[in-house]
Amino acid sequence: QQGLLVAPVIANLGALEDLTLIPNPDEVEEVFTMPLVHLLREENQGYTHFRTAGRYGYTLPVFLNGPHKVWGLTAIITELTLELLAPGRY
Repeated sequence: QQGLLVAPVIANLGALEDLTLIPNPDEVEEVFTMPLVHLLREENQGYTHFRTAGRYGYTLPVFLNGPHKVWGLTAIITELTLELLAPGRY
């Protein structure tokens, strides 16, 4: 989709137990958290390779958390954020 604008926001929301989140069910299947230290562990980081017309197309990051996988645009934003928050560690 062309003309898509995404504005990621990093914030400290306080105790997550005190929040009532109401995600859009058309866009969000489940809400879960991943601590920064978890994201920085190599065993929780990976990549997905996409093919186009039977040939290599591109590679995108993936972050693992038990049964959850963060991929797509969310993983790209997460990767860029880790590069800013933890230079030299990510």
